Parts: sequence; C-alpha cells; structure tokens
Amino acid sequence: MSKQGAVIIKEYNIVIIGGGPGGYTAAIRAALKGAKVAVIEVDKLGGVCLNRGCIPSKALIASAVQYRKMKEADSFGIKLATPPVYDWSAMRARKDRIVGTLVGGIGQLFKSHGVEHYPGFGRVTGKNEVTVFHDDDKATRLKADSIIIATGSRAVSIPAFPIDGMRILSSDHLLELDGLPQSMLIIGAGVIGCEWACMLSMLDVKVTMVEMLKRALPMEDENTSKLMERELKKLKAPVHTDCKVEEVVPGPEGITGRLSNGKTVDANQVLVSVGRRFNTEEIGLDDIGIKLDKNGSIKVGPDTRTSVSNIFAIGDVAGESLLAYTAVHDGTVAVDNALGGEAKKNYMGVPSVIFTHPEVGSVGLQYSQAAEKYDVAVGRFPLRALGKAHAENEIAGEVMVLGDKKSDKLLGVHVVGIHAAEIVHTAALAINRGLTVSQLGSMIFGHPVISEALMEAAHDLHGMSVHLAKKR
Repeated sequence: MSKQGAVIIKEYNIVIIGGGPGGYTAAIRAALKGAKVAVIEVDKLGGVCLNRGCIPSKALIASAVQYRKMKEADSFGIKLATPPVYDWSAMRARKDRIVGTLVGGIGQLFKSHGVEHYPGFGRVTGKNEVTVFHDDDKATRLKADSIIIATGSRAVSIPAFPIDGMRILSSDHLLELDGLPQSMLIIGAGVIGCEWACMLSMLDVKVTMVEMLKRALPMEDENTSKLMERELKKLKAPVHTDCKVEEVVPGPEGITGRLSNGKTVDANQVLVSVGRRFNTEEIGLDDIGIKLDKNGSIKVGPDTRTSVSNIFAIGDVAGESLLAYTAVHDGTVAVDNALGGEAKKNYMGVPSVIFTHPEVGSVGLQYSQAAEKYDVAVGRFPLRALGKAHAENEIAGEVMVLGDKKSDKLLGVHVVGIHAAEIVHTAALAINRGLTVSQLGSMIFGHPVISEALMEAAHDLHGMSVHLAKKR
C-alpha cells in the first residue's frame, strides 16, 4: 500500500474503520452527541450484514416462503389458475433493490448528521492517526482523538474445500448465482447453513447437509436442534450429524462428497459454511501494540477499549458476539466512552434469531447450561395448540420456558415456529429485567396471536396451562 500523496487534511473527535452495522450506527450516535466523525469503508456502507448477509439473504428467504405458500394455496381455499413458478433472476433483482435502497439510506443519514465518509482501506498508523488508502494509490491521513475499529469478519475458507465460486461456494457466491442448481451439498449445519438449506429446499433444490458436531444448530438448545432436524427432514434437507466431509471429488452431478460415515453425496455444487475469520490483517494492530486474543480477535474489556486506551474495537472483530445487533450495542458503548463516559457492555437478555423455516428464537440459558446451576423446571407449549397457528397453516414448533424451581427466576426461553424471531423479544425483555416465570405468564397477551405460546408455556411450567391436556 503506497503512502504517496498522503496529507493530513482534517482532525476528528472519532475516526471509525468499518461502515457495517456497528460502525455506521456508532458514527451517527457520535454525531448526535456533537462529535466530529469520519467513517472509513473499503466496500459499500452497511458492511457484510447489509450487502452480503442479513438483508439480502432474508430478502431471498422471504421470496422462497412466498413461493412455498403459493404452492400450498389450496389449503387456504385458493385455487390458482396455473401452478406457481419462481423467477430466480427476479428474486435476485428484488434483493438488489432492497440492498441498494438501504445502502443509499445510510449515505443520506451520514449527510444529514454531518458524518464524513472516506472510501478506501483504513490502517491505524499511530495512536491518534488513521491512514486511508484509496483505489488510485493515493492516501489520506486523518487525526483522531479516538479510533473505533469495526472491521468485522469474513467466511472461513478451508484448504480441503478451496472455494472457487463455481463448484465450491461461499454464501456470498450463492447470492449472485445466475441460476439455482438442482442439488446442493452444504458443509456445516450452523445458522448460515440451516438458513440456506431451508431457502434452497423451498425453491425445489435437493439439499443434503453435513455437520461435524452431534446436532444441527449446535449453538442452540438441544431441544431446538431436535425440532429443527425434524423440520429439515420434512423439507427434504436431511442432516448427517457427527460426520465430516472427507473430500470432494468430481462426480456424476458435478461433485461427490465422501463422508466419514462411509456414505457419499452427489450434488451439483457445494456450500462451505463452517465459521468466520476476524478481519484484523494489515490494519496496523501490531505496529501500534494492540493485543489479540488466541482466536485472532481483538482483545477488549467490557468498555470496548483495546490495549491502547483511546482505541476501541466493536462487533465481530472483538470476538465476543458475532451479531449485527450486538455490534450496534458495542458501538454505543465505545462512543460513550470515547466522549468521556464510563459505559460497559451488557449482553443480558440478548436474543438469538435464526431465519430458518420455521424460524428459531432463543434467549437466556439452554437447558444444559441452566441445569449446572439451578434445579430447572420446564414448561412447553406446542404451536399446534394455537388457533392463530392453524389460521396461518403454520403449526410446526413449540415454545420452551426454563425456570428455577426455587426462585421462579426466568432462565431461558426457546422458540421454534412461525414469527419466532419476533416473539422471542418479549422473552428477551423479561430476562433483561429479571422477571419470574409467573410474571411472564401473568402478562395479558392479545388473541389470537402466536405470542400466546409464551404465556401458555410459562403457565405449563407450573402445571397451569388451560390449553394442554392434564398431565398424568
């Protein structure tokens, strides 16, 4: 990277490297507090989440769900004149329009709040200096009272499965495919793998998943994994768990995956979805003495400070939580502290939301975690017992509530089913505010709504759900 033509053009209170959810929201928040702010982004504003992750994938999932509903129109009393046919190119175009609108919206917000945007690669070149390297080989030096690093993460590439964008793909490649294959082998049944498996299956792609751990969605509660594996089987997207793909070789459909359980999987293409790597390379961390954790993330304290007191790290690159919305929270903490505050991160009641079909939402402790510290009581309520679930023809899934038998403390809530990613936020608020299971159950929910399952599961924990058969 050349420093030819580098000049100090401006001084800022805060310079932020990275314009993803954590970076751009931190910039606007700082501007609202009266700070002079600059954001450096090597790609498009919005980062991975907006451009290659959360938003484009959810746009495509929404299209897939709509297509599935149209195929089931008869069950709603609707007769289609002709069978529905999806147009992948039109779906992609819709996705691109949504992303373009939101990216443009960030730019307008920056203008509105006086945040300056520098396209280019940002590198920390001093305790109070960041250099921006532009595409034209020129560079710009920025002075800053404080620096916030928000460079995010990227998909892991495994040497055994070299991603080529043709036969072996990352999720980025899937977003830009000209057409969908007839079959797909997905390596990794975590969040991204399961979301893509559901979407592709609803669009008539034959999907097979392989997960080296003992269950799909291994970071979720075991009961959630069990329910999702059942639903994936219904979608004809089976999961080989406790299994590895030993190698991928040319096969009759394009590739053949040879599995550690002795089986083989033939598919047109492979999606590698096995984790993420932190973007810490070449951004000047070694030069300035910023310490890393063993996993390669930037070591920070609860106040998001790095080992250099006026430099902060937020979001994925800080390694604690690889979620867009915790990055936003981190950014709030970093800005407050950069401007003289004493804020600390608080992840109490942070929900997990997964856009599979059906959706998954969870908050608090899993059963295995809770059982290590508490005498755990469990309440369950199946969505098939809800009138609203039948009205929407979405009866798969359940709500599980975990509580402490002694204190009635609400320990965790796990939701599988339609709108789970929305419903779980009521439970997240309850856990954040330290409510008991009885207090959650005493809330008056509207009727008919899917959220009633939260109330019913809370009542079931005490054996008092009126919409379940009496337990013997």
